[in-house]
Amino acid sequence: MENRVTLKELSKLLNVSISTVSKALRDSPEISPETRKKVKELAELNQYVPNALAQNLKNRKTKTIGVIIPSILPHFFAKALHGIETKAAELGYGIIICISNESREKEAESIKRLMNGRVDGLILSLSRETQASKDTSHIMDILKYRIPLVLFDRVLEEIDCDKVSINDALQAEQATIKLFQQSCRKIVYCTGISNTSVDDQRKIGYLQALESLKLDSNFVEFDTPEVASAAIQKLLKQDKMDAVLASDELSAILAMKSILKSGYRIPEDVAIIGFTNGSMSEHFVPSLTTVDQHAEEQGSLALETMVDRIEGKLPADKLNYKLETSIIQRDSTLPE
Repeated sequence: MENRVTLKELSKLLNVSISTVSKALRDSPEISPETRKKVKELAELNQYVPNALAQNLKNRKTKTIGVIIPSILPHFFAKALHGIETKAAELGYGIIICISNESREKEAESIKRLMNGRVDGLILSLSRETQASKDTSHIMDILKYRIPLVLFDRVLEEIDCDKVSINDALQAEQATIKLFQQSCRKIVYCTGISNTSVDDQRKIGYLQALESLKLDSNFVEFDTPEVASAAIQKLLKQDKMDAVLASDELSAILAMKSILKSGYRIPEDVAIIGFTNGSMSEHFVPSLTTVDQHAEEQGSLALETMVDRIEGKLPADKLNYKLETSIIQRDSTLPE
């Protein structure tokens, strides 16, 4: 990196104090117009660039926000990051991204690293291990040091901070009812994201719908595609499945592949609704009817909420946004 002239060097060249140079560059009325002109001309001649980081640290602000997500691979988090970055650039903030890989330990390490880096706030979607263990001691450190925190998508109500998400229980309930309205009576819930808040809430909505409809529940929970395929094929052979509500996009696609491989038709034999409006959902054949989680909007709103919190524009009481969403009709369910 090329060496740039500093305030100290400018002050020596002009034989004035560093304070005088600094004030002149900021057009302070304490400095005469003649001196301001000389300082600015010399600064321009020497290609002086203000040290934004130093200025921000002096003001106890770095204009940088830390972002921690469980994974970069799911379409949801990729779109959410796009929303975060776009809004950050619009509002004049930078972001530093860390990935926990669903590990509580990595999540805690990322939090510590970002706090040591003096970020102004943290945006976080919780790892699966953190949610499974309910051990949030590493997150309490953020609040202890009064660093603003916004949780999005995967949230825990007991953490006292701003939150952005959708009403997962309600959306799962509505999706289950939609399958029922298509004459489905053996609706299976399929998930590969157990031990997350979003999965817990979607199960609640699924069970609430089945209770009101007086239907039996059935679950396929898996860690590998092989386990998912075997479980689905077993249910098909036992005639215990005519519809699937999938907790996420990957679970839905794995279910669809297994159903088609077994010789069944979608949606004529088995109808499917998933969560997350990703590229796989749109381009798989048949395309997947899905609950749109508005990932980009969640990310954008999380960043905007963070900036408003940093800049003191929000009330002391923490906000809990629940975005309205909808079901995108595609080929995995019958047209209405």
